[in-house]
Amino acid sequence: MADIVKVFIIAGIALIISGLCLHLSGKIPGIGRLPGDILMKKESFTLYIPITTCFLISMALSLSFLLWNRN
Repeated sequence: MADIVKVFIIAGIALIISGLCLHLSGKIPGIGRLPGDILMKKESFTLYIPITTCFLISMALSLSFLLWNRN
């Protein structure tokens, strides 16, 4: 039971961090409007799916965790 609680806590923290990164990505130059990001605008509807941005953030986090765990 305690293992499931730890997984939920870690997943929640990861979601909060990724949400903050996506929220702030419009304020960081070069992040958020990369080639590969999907932007569809209609009359009263806008859909934005930052595929490339999420991939780069994922790679940066994976690299940082890999380097952190080597010590």
